[in-house]
Amino acid sequence: MEFRTIIEPFRIHSVAPLRMTTPQQRRDAVAAAGYNLFGLHSDDVMIDLLTDSGTGAMSRDQWAAIQHGDESYAGSPSYGIFRDAVQALFPFKHVIPTHQGRAAEKIIFTALGGSGKSFPNNTHFDTTRANVEYTGAEAVDLVIAEGRDPASLHPFKGNMDAAALDAFLHARKGSVPAVFVTLTNNSGGGQPVSLTNLRETSAVCKQHGVPLFLDACRFAENAWFIREREPGQQDRAVADIVREMAGLADGMTMSAKKDPMGNIGGWLALNDDVLAEQCRNLLILTEGFPTYGGLAGRDLEALAQGLKEVVDHDYLRYRIRSTAYLGEALLKAGVPVMQPIGGHAVYLDARALLPHIDPLHYPGQALAVALYEAGGVRGCEIGTVMFGRQADGSERAAPMDLVRLAIPRRTYTQSHIDYVIEVCEHVAGNAKALRGYSIVAQPKQLRHFTARFAPLG
Repeated sequence: MEFRTIIEPFRIHSVAPLRMTTPQQRRDAVAAAGYNLFGLHSDDVMIDLLTDSGTGAMSRDQWAAIQHGDESYAGSPSYGIFRDAVQALFPFKHVIPTHQGRAAEKIIFTALGGSGKSFPNNTHFDTTRANVEYTGAEAVDLVIAEGRDPASLHPFKGNMDAAALDAFLHARKGSVPAVFVTLTNNSGGGQPVSLTNLRETSAVCKQHGVPLFLDACRFAENAWFIREREPGQQDRAVADIVREMAGLADGMTMSAKKDPMGNIGGWLALNDDVLAEQCRNLLILTEGFPTYGGLAGRDLEALAQGLKEVVDHDYLRYRIRSTAYLGEALLKAGVPVMQPIGGHAVYLDARALLPHIDPLHYPGQALAVALYEAGGVRGCEIGTVMFGRQADGSERAAPMDLVRLAIPRRTYTQSHIDYVIEVCEHVAGNAKALRGYSIVAQPKQLRHFTARFAPLG
């Protein structure tokens, strides 16, 4: 018999205190940070849903693995343990560790990018797009139409538009070094990609002789959605689905701060010997020796253990259902969210909630600031602030203006989430009083991290 209550498949082993703040303290803190939630001190945040990247709680067995780590500069046995754990799920020939995912992106796009090149993706995330454009190349998003509609109930809204990809590769013949697919599609609401779509995308790439890479940092959550939603997959082990996903690609980048359960780490994996040698040389220049790549041996061993834990069905069932618990409660309360609910986060539809705020006045930023001021909940704008500025310096509205409430793994309890629901309901009930923002200072790239804002009027 199944019960309604979602219980965590673990017990709490140690705790960290939360500082309980007042509304005035929060208003003062966010004003001092230039209304940029990235500028807040974490002690001033009560429930931190800014990101699920590196913010999860490691397990007892991961902490034990840390004690086993070997810190030899070259040839550490910890690298072998890490490599074997990666290849058990992703059987690529070369596994190149990095200190986090954007370092893997920097290396692969430095090796493959450059002026006149183009990289299609279902949807690039912020650092991926920035690393592509930094080389002078073009980042092109080719997600299916349903992926741009927050209200669509398509079960795999992260899917690549295979027909559009085929046409793009025909039109740009010789100028596309690789195609990428992001699993799950973070910029598009944490939506999964189906196994059928991956097969179609892989076939298109093979037809054009272009390698396919996976940006696979939430691979286990994507595989769980395949198991739950795709016909014929219900009786398969998640680990087997992951191996099939990997077998359709020629390489991958990974931020191991997500599904591999690490607080730091990442890797680049691929099959091409010549490209791997070029990437290892870049690794030595920027990260470290190929058997540690910017990580301590203890980090490598913690990640190896995390890769075993993340494909556990009890964990994934809890992970996906507990995220859905938040999203379903908000939908019931009339708060517009991206549907279906994603795996790692609930995405509030700021443009739908705040139609009186022009997209170029950043409704996502207005909503994110309001959530913090009201209840100390820190989310992340995924919209025109993050993606509105173009490579030539111009600005246009992003396809969607969302606020991501990313759930750190194994960190918050149901009462924390119930509190978040109350805060969202309160802010939504006062939505008409919210106003937009202007940007008063910003860098040329990745402005959302350090820009400063001012409220309008």
